[in-house]
Amino acid sequence: MALEDEWTCDANDALQITVVQPGDTKPKTLSTFHPQFTYPIFGDEEQIFGYKGLIIRLRFAAHDLRPHVHISYDDRFKAVGDIAATDLLGTLKEFVPEEALIKLPDYEKAVQQDSSAKDFTPPGKLVYSYEANERNYEIWAGSLADPDVRRILDRAQILVSLFIEAGTPLATDDPEWTLERWTVYFVYEKVTPPTPTASSYSIVGYATTYRYWLYQRDRSITPTVKDDAFPPPEIKLSELPSRLRIAQFLILPSHHRAGHGTHLYTTIHASCIADPTIIELTVEDPNESFDALRDTADFCLLQPEFVKRKVNINPDPSGAYSRKQRLRSVPTAELIPTDVLRDIRTSFKIEATQFAHILEMFLLGQIPPSHRLAGGTNLARLLIKKGKAEDPNDRRYYWWRMLTKQRLFKKHKELLQELELIDRVEKLDDTVRNVEEGYEITLNAVEGRLPAADEAAPAPRNSRNKRKLAIEDDEDEDENGTEAAKRPKV
Repeated sequence: MALEDEWTCDANDALQITVVQPGDTKPKTLSTFHPQFTYPIFGDEEQIFGYKGLIIRLRFAAHDLRPHVHISYDDRFKAVGDIAATDLLGTLKEFVPEEALIKLPDYEKAVQQDSSAKDFTPPGKLVYSYEANERNYEIWAGSLADPDVRRILDRAQILVSLFIEAGTPLATDDPEWTLERWTVYFVYEKVTPPTPTASSYSIVGYATTYRYWLYQRDRSITPTVKDDAFPPPEIKLSELPSRLRIAQFLILPSHHRAGHGTHLYTTIHASCIADPTIIELTVEDPNESFDALRDTADFCLLQPEFVKRKVNINPDPSGAYSRKQRLRSVPTAELIPTDVLRDIRTSFKIEATQFAHILEMFLLGQIPPSHRLAGGTNLARLLIKKGKAEDPNDRRYYWWRMLTKQRLFKKHKELLQELELIDRVEKLDDTVRNVEEGYEITLNAVEGRLPAADEAAPAPRNSRNKRKLAIEDDEDEDENGTEAAKRPKV
């Protein structure tokens, strides 16, 4: 066995995260779990050198996330020249607050004797309460300019590196006007205090959002030069038209598969709809698991409105089928009610690409399964018949594919135009098929045939890129020939 192998361990296995609360004599553990990633801390290989039997315990107090790091091991490698064991405390100092590095007895005493725990309430204001599995939960929201919000978020920052791929901890030492752009949402469970002085709150997860200015020109007003006073009056960012962006979104693994992610997302979305200054809700670089959660939540929100407004694909645009006319091109407005859809999108403040995904999913669901690819429809025959197919559902499916291809082509026009025509057609067909398969998964979930999408484990490998443009390139493959993680969203 090589020296490196003998003294190297997997960082994901070595690091244990625990949530604790006061016990009879010392803190007791509520839950324990391992990180999903450690590469931001220990490098791309996620390996730690120089220890045998290594355990890194990262503890958090359940109510206020008071942190602590404790390191234990059976043996440590004695340095030989330039080869030395990893400096664990030195490495972790960049990711945890200084208060996390106190001695274990001092930490346990602080948790056991926290005089403020009994009266603790999450910072901010209570915005939503709900029940799940006969347990009670609350969602609180507060500005990052609030010192209490900032303190808890600072303690939680390392979780971004451990559970959010490519996630970046927030800079909380910015000027106050910048911090005011940020709102933090905390999800807490209301629990029975384990001791008379303990808190009745236990952390479940959190999300961060920020607003950025959205320029909107009033075209009814002719631009003019104004001789206004200088300097101009103070402008509050909270009063300007803005987009709201979800930046970080995390539910602790011990609370997965209980719907907390959906409750948190819909609470954020509801706050956007209620705020007249927010024009649109967006998400910063979502991963596949969050895409699934968001799609399910948005679909359940929009489906009743689509049904109410009788949104569907017109199977006979321009009367071409009924009059047996030759149909060369069809305006989108003849296939779907674009004005109605524009009104729905702006009312629900959903970003355009996300709205297109939900609309395509809904329109696909309006076509009987037997007339879709998943139901075994004869695609080769349909591509010959096209808009002249006898069954209106076959025509709807044909036009659904055309609408989806149109959107994909517009989004990736420059990339696709680099291909030969035959390759372009083939790649678009492959991508539409992938998109449809992904939509079928969500449709099955919302119709109760599969477990609901939630903030649980990552999406299966074979569904990782259902929305990704199916164009392969040598630069997009790793050593095993699998697709790179980063792809243009479609």
